[in-house]
Amino acid sequence: MTRVLNAGRKEPLSGTTRSVVVFLHGYGANGADLLGLADPLGEHLPDTLFVAPDAPETIPGAPFGFQWSPIPWIDGSSDDAAETAFRASAADVDAFLDALMVDEDVLPEQVVLFGFSQGTMMALHVAPRREDPVAGIVAFSGRLLQPDLLADEVVSRPPVLLVHGDADDVVPPQSLPEAAEALQGAGWTDVYAHIMKGTGHGIAPDGLSVALAFMRDKLGL
Repeated sequence: MTRVLNAGRKEPLSGTTRSVVVFLHGYGANGADLLGLADPLGEHLPDTLFVAPDAPETIPGAPFGFQWSPIPWIDGSSDDAAETAFRASAADVDAFLDALMVDEDVLPEQVVLFGFSQGTMMALHVAPRREDPVAGIVAFSGRLLQPDLLADEVVSRPPVLLVHGDADDVVPPQSLPEAAEALQGAGWTDVYAHIMKGTGHGIAPDGLSVALAFMRDKLGL
């Protein structure tokens, strides 16, 4: 049984929803952490609803921090426990997207998944395993988990934008070309990449500008 995800939202400036951006936050953060991006993005996406769910699991000692799954090298959990939790969270995100599309009366091609760090890992896992492709995946500072399983499990191939800081000391920058290679090897033809120069584990203005252009293009705006 899936869990209901609590989500913050920023309504479209125009008052009419013609597209939706779903933010998936990183480990130890929460939905509000990325929802602040709705302000600069919304000026250029006036018909877009921004939604940011909290991951389903709390982190001990961090009352406002959530995780999509534990991370063994941080909390000492086992690889099996981490994988089980990640797949459970993926099912939660899947159900969240299904309900969102019904509630907001939008089609998959009107939805973008925008992930950061562990949220990127979630977006790159969930979207390709959904029957109908979303408009696109914006993947900041993360990596593609279990790339060897992708070719066998892929159902749809939405466009992907991979963005990474070249000074990231949390998730290695090499994760970007590794993800691109795996996606292309699994049949993707619509993969884009951008390196944020001098940027660590974060979202720099140039990366956000590239993400905005990608979203406007894939949403047909």
